[in-house]
Amino acid sequence: MNLESFVRSVPDFPKKGIVFRDITTLLKDEKALHYCADQLAEHYQGKKIDKVVGIESRGFIIGGLLAYKLGAGFVPVRKPGKLPAEKIRQEYQLEYGTDTMEIHTDAIHNGERILMHDDLLATGGTIEAACKLVERLGGNVISLGFVIELSFLNPRRRLPRYDIFSLIEYKSE
Repeated sequence: MNLESFVRSVPDFPKKGIVFRDITTLLKDEKALHYCADQLAEHYQGKKIDKVVGIESRGFIIGGLLAYKLGAGFVPVRKPGKLPAEKIRQEYQLEYGTDTMEIHTDAIHNGERILMHDDLLATGGTIEAACKLVERLGGNVISLGFVIELSFLNPRRRLPRYDIFSLIEYKSE
């Protein structure tokens, strides 16, 4: 299945000059959604993943499916003020500004094998910050999984010590 055909490109969002790769068009198609989740899960079968960490908010959708398919727990990384219990936070640079994310302090235990998941890898700043949160809690990041990778932005340069897997790659804007 050509998953790229299910991705909508939205020019000038969230600001002028950026082409937003929207997966909501993929998510609403039951065959594309199932295929996407199955392909990601197949890649990680046998890697003994303890937890999948999903990045707010689109990373929750397929991240939750991955956790289910891999027999793992699911942990959300959220924007500030969304988690009710004790948490730690990490500030990071976006390709179009700065942001902060948080994780519950009891979400990850020392030595757990973690699969990080988000819908899209752009510059790598968001996933790098999420990895820092997990590692501060003692988690062992096994891999970073994405539906889409914008390889023309060279995100792997920022993340050299991590295994990265993406289903769709955009080599140019």
